[in-house]
Amino acid sequence: MSVPEAQPMQHGKVTYRVDQGVAWLTLTNPPANGYSYEMMRDIDEAVLLARFDDEVEVLVLAGEGEKFFCAGADISMLNDVTPSFKYAFCLHANETLLRLEHTPKLVIAALGGHCVGGGLEIALAADLRVARKGSGRCGLPEVALGVLPGTGGTQRLARTVGRSKSIELMASGELFDYEVAQELGIVGRLVEAQDEESFLARVEEYARSFCTPKKAAMAVGHIKRSVQTGLDLPLEAGLALERELQAKLFSSADAKEGIAAFVEKRDPKFSGF
Repeated sequence: MSVPEAQPMQHGKVTYRVDQGVAWLTLTNPPANGYSYEMMRDIDEAVLLARFDDEVEVLVLAGEGEKFFCAGADISMLNDVTPSFKYAFCLHANETLLRLEHTPKLVIAALGGHCVGGGLEIALAADLRVARKGSGRCGLPEVALGVLPGTGGTQRLARTVGRSKSIELMASGELFDYEVAQELGIVGRLVEAQDEESFLARVEEYARSFCTPKKAAMAVGHIKRSVQTGLDLPLEAGLALERELQAKLFSSADAKEGIAAFVEKRDPKFSGF
């Protein structure tokens, strides 16, 4: 079966395709895939398409080309716009990444090439991050511009590596390779690959491991929702959310299939419902 052709979003800054349960959102703005308001609108549109598509079970964020996942915000654009535009730009970016974060489908960031500034902020909104070993560096160096990481970086990095370490990394503006990022817990998996094509093939294989029929994609999505929402709640409220989501899963066809397959000592065949 041929791979569906990637379709550009309205502003041409993101291409989108769906293949066997995986939606690919590729940041496309040469030479460094820097993001702008137009790119964020394209990301927003692509996330909504994936959210409403029952065939999509996992989303993968990638960057076009070998050298960059995303080098952050388009600085020349920021230099030309008003302070009120900058504020609205940050607000929309926050809303877009929250939409990505709260979409009840697993999101994987495929980090090939450099991932700095706003690029890392986008990646931090994904559930899982997979990086191509030796392909680039990452970090939040906005302090060098006299500003802070304003697309969720101060909040998500702190939730990932802890308060003190996140302050150190952002205040110093340090850039580091993906091996260090893995040690810090920013990157979950490092992949050795000869080129970007083979790296993305490995990411695709990994993404499909969370799809039906091998995995109960609805359960994966509910696990995500329970963690993403529950960690911001008091423990008792988080446990209540967990119970409600579990009750929904117990009434699903996949839960019936999974329990029956375990009892019958066979591999389950999940449908996503």
